[in-house]
Amino acid sequence: MCVSMPQPFSPEEARSVRAFTERLGLPGLIDVHTHFMPKQVLDKVWAYFDSVGPILGREWPITYRAQEDERVATLRSFGVLGYSSMIYPHKPGMAQWLNGWAIDFAASHPDCLQTATFYPEPQAREYVADAIAAGARIFKSHIQVGDYSPDDPLLDPVWEQIDAAQIPVVIHCGSGPAPGAHTGPEPIRRVLGQFPTLPLIVAHMGIPEYVDFLELAERYDNVRLDTTMSFTDFTEQIGLFPTELLGRLGDLGHKVLFGSDFPNIPYPYRHALDACERLGLGDDWLRAVCFGNAAELFGIEPKAPTALA
Repeated sequence: MCVSMPQPFSPEEARSVRAFTERLGLPGLIDVHTHFMPKQVLDKVWAYFDSVGPILGREWPITYRAQEDERVATLRSFGVLGYSSMIYPHKPGMAQWLNGWAIDFAASHPDCLQTATFYPEPQAREYVADAIAAGARIFKSHIQVGDYSPDDPLLDPVWEQIDAAQIPVVIHCGSGPAPGAHTGPEPIRRVLGQFPTLPLIVAHMGIPEYVDFLELAERYDNVRLDTTMSFTDFTEQIGLFPTELLGRLGDLGHKVLFGSDFPNIPYPYRHALDACERLGLGDDWLRAVCFGNAAELFGIEPKAPTALA
C-alpha cells in the first residue's frame, strides 16, 4: 500500500519529489508521458476516468485535477525539466487540430517537448509531414483509445516519415487497463518487421504483456519502454510485474524512460518514483531512467529547476 504522502499541490509535496532527485544528484526529472490537451478534450478524458470504475472493478480518482496553469506550475515545482503534451485522437479528422493546439502549447511552454499525433486516414501523410516540419519532438499513438491497428496501410507513410526523422513515438499498445481489438505485441511486431529502426517508446511497459514488449526492446535498437504507472500499487493490482524479469529490466536501463501519466494518475506523483526505486535496480539505473536517457534522446541540457516559493 502507498505510505502517507503530502497533500497534492502542496509545497510539502514539491519538496518530497525534489528530495528524490536531490538524493540521486540529478538536476531534476524528465517526464516523457504527461497529458496536456484542449480543455474540452481533457474534460472528456476525465469524465471517462470518473466513470471507468465498473469496467476496472475500482475507482480511478484524478489526483491532479486542476486548471492548466496550476498543472504546469505543479510539474515545475517538482523539478520536472522536460515533459510532453500527450494528445491522441479517437476518430478521424481530429489529429490535425490537436497537432495545431500542441504547437501553440509548446510555443508558450518551452519546457514542453512539442508533441504530435496521428490517425489512420488519407490526410495523415500530409499533416505528419507538417508536424515534423513545425518541430515535433515526440509523437503519441494510442492504439487502445483510437481503436486502430498500427499496421493499417494508411499509416505506412506516417511510419516511413517518423522513421526517417527518428522522432520517438510513445505508443500505448499493451492490453492494459482493458484490452482493445488491436492491442498486444503482435501488431507491433508486424510494424517493426516493416520498419525495424522505428523509434518507439512502449507506454506503461506494455502492461500486461511485459515479457513480449521487453523482448522487443531487447531485439530492436530503437524500441524503448516508459515506466508510466508501472510498478505502482494501483497497477500491480491489475498485473504484477514478473520478478524474474528484473535482471533483464536492469540490463535495459539505458532504454527505459520515466513517465507518469500526470495529471490523470490515481495516486501522488512521488509514488511513481518510489515504485521505480523499490525495484531495487540501483541508483545508476534510476538516474538513467529519471533523467539521463531522456536527456540524451531529446537533447535536454541540465539546468536548475524552478525555485520553490
